[in-house]
Amino acid sequence: MTAPVRVAVLISGRGSNMQSLASHQGEDYVIALVASDKPDAAGLAWAREQGLPVFAADAKALGKAAFEAALDDALREAGVERIALAGYMRLVSDGFVARWRDRIVNIHPSLLPKYKGLDTHARAIAAGDRTAGCTVHLVTEELDGGAILGQAEVPVEPGDTPDTLAARVLEAEHRLYPAVLKEFVRR
Repeated sequence: MTAPVRVAVLISGRGSNMQSLASHQGEDYVIALVASDKPDAAGLAWAREQGLPVFAADAKALGKAAFEAALDDALREAGVERIALAGYMRLVSDGFVARWRDRIVNIHPSLLPKYKGLDTHARAIAAGDRTAGCTVHLVTEELDGGAILGQAEVPVEPGDTPDTLAARVLEAEHRLYPAVLKEFVRR
């Protein structure tokens, strides 16, 4: 049997998808590093409590190039083989994507190719969509434009607000992302 694939999870906030990924690690993948562009990201405290290795630096203070260089060093030191973006709210540079080509996935809170970028739930409601959802996709230089690896739909209910829809989509994300990551690391 082969060793589990070493995955880094990049977060910017509370890390609920990181927690879901961590709770599903096992023979397919292990979380080798939790990294953040915000040293005060709430998810880092949880990762530390679980004994997961952590890297954090202030990306705004360092600047994009210096931050990504430090992040890349931390990823390599941790022996990372794949990267999962989970609520990571920074665009990664084309150079970073090139260095990790075909080894980075992201979860996005819409049914891509609809609603790339931000404010996805408000946009789905405003458009009168009957379904919304989430997508796990390969990260490329194009924002939210890589190959779709998996999707989950949720209904848009009458009276939904962006917050109520977001809560249902997040539940779907927590189910979808670990399942897709298990498949992705086997590639």
